[in-house]
Amino acid sequence: MERLNSTVVSTSRESALTTNKVLRNTYLLLGSTLAFSALMAGLSMAVNAPPMGWLTLIVYFGLLFAVHKTQNSAWGLVWTFALTGFLGFTLGPILNLYLTALPNGAQIVTTALGTTAVAFLGLSAYALKSGRDFSFMGGFLAIGAIGAFVLGIVAILFNLPTLSLVVSGMFLVVSGGFMLYQTSQIIRGGETNYIMATITLYVSIYNMFLSLLHLLGAASDD
Repeated sequence: MERLNSTVVSTSRESALTTNKVLRNTYLLLGSTLAFSALMAGLSMAVNAPPMGWLTLIVYFGLLFAVHKTQNSAWGLVWTFALTGFLGFTLGPILNLYLTALPNGAQIVTTALGTTAVAFLGLSAYALKSGRDFSFMGGFLAIGAIGAFVLGIVAILFNLPTLSLVVSGMFLVVSGGFMLYQTSQIIRGGETNYIMATITLYVSIYNMFLSLLHLLGAASDD
């Protein structure tokens, strides 16, 4: 009986150590990729890079596939920085547009960035502190993300501004949900690969920021 109890305690400790390691590595990698992404966005703005249009989606899915295939090797880190750096670079033309086309563009960008940061920290802290299991949200979030993506393409193809705003609202909610879901998965042992955890959180932050930019810009009187 004592041996059984000792085994259970040892297993629990190993599980806790693994979870803490994944969580620590995820946040370290996430912080690094966000910094690199910001650097690439600044470079893109400095050289006045043009919008990439549909090429953005093609490159994004290609790099995402590469990350997924190499997630258990050192190459996974290389492709992670390639993906996040590329997405950061695509922000340059968008930020330049807001800063030059709207009189209050700087305020909108700052507000969107600050709101995204507060939302991420708040939702992550809640998931960590409460310890709640948000795994039930997985299916709903996947369906919501796919639905928002499809509707977004429809809005672009048929030039439907109202639908585009609805899509931004959907991505805003889905992104927040993924922050809760992914953090919960890490602390409960459902996600053991910090590279994939980082990508999920990064994309959620990226989409939330873009959605807030769109919604705040549309709400601006200017």
